[in-house]
Amino acid sequence: MVTSVPVRPPVSVAVIMLLDRSRTGLLQACAARSQGERYVAAHLSALRAAAAVLAARARPGARGGPRSVWEVLPRVAPELGEWAAFFAATATRRAAVDAGRGDTITTREADDLLRDAETFRHLVQVCLGVPSQPVLPVALPACG
Repeated sequence: MVTSVPVRPPVSVAVIMLLDRSRTGLLQACAARSQGERYVAAHLSALRAAAAVLAARARPGARGGPRSVWEVLPRVAPELGEWAAFFAATATRRAAVDAGRGDTITTREADDLLRDAETFRHLVQVCLGVPSQPVLPVALPACG
């Protein structure tokens, strides 16, 4: 008996670039000096990962005005709908930090969002069939 395996189309350069920028954002979040900077970098990382999904799957449709990535994502990738709702909810806090109110973010909130953004990016890679690699820095043993 012959079994067929679905073949995924190749991933576009735009998708790879967005995922790379998402990874860079996670690394920037890890190195951020303040909770506000960490929170913003983590949120932007998730936003770029979501944009990669839209770049890979979205089809031009009726124009009804600008829409948030978090509004469009559940239509294009229903399996990521809960994540879209979560990050849409965190966008208000990110806007507050962008407006200079970074002192409202706790260390715990910033660290949690960073972990959530990394998990989301990994799920996006799985959904798109892009090989995954660890993002957060891992301590390496000293040489010699």
